[in-house]
Amino acid sequence: MANGLGKGGRKKTANKLTAIMQVRNEAGRYLEAALADLSGFVDEIVIVDDASTDDTPELAGSFEKVVKLVRNKESLFHKEWLLRELLWRAAEETSPDWILAVDADEFYEDYAKGALRELINQDEYDTVSFRMYDFWDSVTHYREDEWWNLHQRPMMTLVRYLPGYHYAYPKRAHHAPRLPFTYNALPGLDTELRIKHFGWAGSAEERQAKYDRYMKLDPQGQWGNLGHYASILEPNPRLIRWQERDRNDE
Repeated sequence: MANGLGKGGRKKTANKLTAIMQVRNEAGRYLEAALADLSGFVDEIVIVDDASTDDTPELAGSFEKVVKLVRNKESLFHKEWLLRELLWRAAEETSPDWILAVDADEFYEDYAKGALRELINQDEYDTVSFRMYDFWDSVTHYREDEWWNLHQRPMMTLVRYLPGYHYAYPKRAHHAPRLPFTYNALPGLDTELRIKHFGWAGSAEERQAKYDRYMKLDPQGQWGNLGHYASILEPNPRLIRWQERDRNDE
């Protein structure tokens, strides 16, 4: 249509892509690289800092594309669904067209970044799912076994913002979904495009600290699986070397 609108008044052209991210004490990890990478392919970034005690908010605020930075005085980490809701509401205030939910240790493959504009400038679907790969012990290998196989099924991380739609999060204290579960009712596209998750790529000591934190927050496995938690400490997991894709691989 001449005005750039398609089905249901959905914009088909010139859509703004807004990344959203919640952070806490990420200054010494991947945050700077993640924000620099995001700045190259999104239009705006919205961040909620969950009461960091390091330089995370100052680092986040130094990026030009960070248009909104909310700083919690007290952490909501033990009520994760509220933290997710706060981030969503902050993004709403920036009048987004599409929202990309990203963690501070995630990087979209270059091929995936190149596809994003085509994915958002259409009127056929309102959600897009990608494949998330958990890198382990390095940024060259990902883990694949009984407990670590998230990449084998698509994960929704990109959604169209629809004013007036009912957005809701399940009240989960831990492992709350990064996007409103009500998006599952909307038409979506599952892709083979890939995301690199470096949250487990650090040292064994860092993984031990994560395991200890999970067990403190969720000792009975109410919000997660105790077997999955235990697998964090597996001394010899099955690792596969990452190979970057390009258009010629299709």
